[in-house]
Amino acid sequence: MFFDPMYLIFMIPAFILMGVTSWYVRHSYSKWSQVRASSGLTGHQAAQRLISTGNLYGVQVQGTAGQLSDHYDPRNKTLYLSRGVADSPSVAAVAISAHELGHALQDAENYFPMTVRSALVPAVNIGSNLGWILIMIGLVLQRVQIAWLGVLVFSAGALFALATLPVEFNASARAKELLYSTGIIQTEDERRGVNQVLNAAALTYVAGLVTAIMQLLYYVFLIGGLGRRRD
Repeated sequence: MFFDPMYLIFMIPAFILMGVTSWYVRHSYSKWSQVRASSGLTGHQAAQRLISTGNLYGVQVQGTAGQLSDHYDPRNKTLYLSRGVADSPSVAAVAISAHELGHALQDAENYFPMTVRSALVPAVNIGSNLGWILIMIGLVLQRVQIAWLGVLVFSAGALFALATLPVEFNASARAKELLYSTGIIQTEDERRGVNQVLNAAALTYVAGLVTAIMQLLYYVFLIGGLGRRRD
């Protein structure tokens, strides 16, 4: 294999965006994890209150290892909270907890974009590996058709990233409404903190989409060049 400088031309903007958003997430979380929510509820307690408020009695709350590893698993109706979120009564903790409960509400309502994203998971798991292999085989053997097939398969990742955006944005919107309506978040300063934490998280999905698109465009560029040489 060889290193192609053209790859950097396509990917450096995406890498910069990913780096900036990663810093923004860490900065926002660090800042607002030190600000206590006026309700005094921890992330775990906030989740339990929101489960009751939203009539999500089938949803369980469990711990998970790592930092910012919080997520909702629709397969077993379980909300997994990292220790830093579950045990902390901070603005950042209740914001993250409410966001993941937003996904539980989506699941309970069969929210269409979430259904679409879930349906894409098998294709992404296959396409992320098979697509790249087909592209490389097509380029090495100079078989344009195989390479384009690889692009088609690989594009499932970009499609998944695109389908993720409305799911995440909607979950954040639900989280804000839940926190405000239940009184878990009360002051304007706390609202600003919730907005900053959730907006920072949302930007990571935008950066993920940009990265997936730029990588896809790079492969299209390579295969297009192969097609022109064959002509």
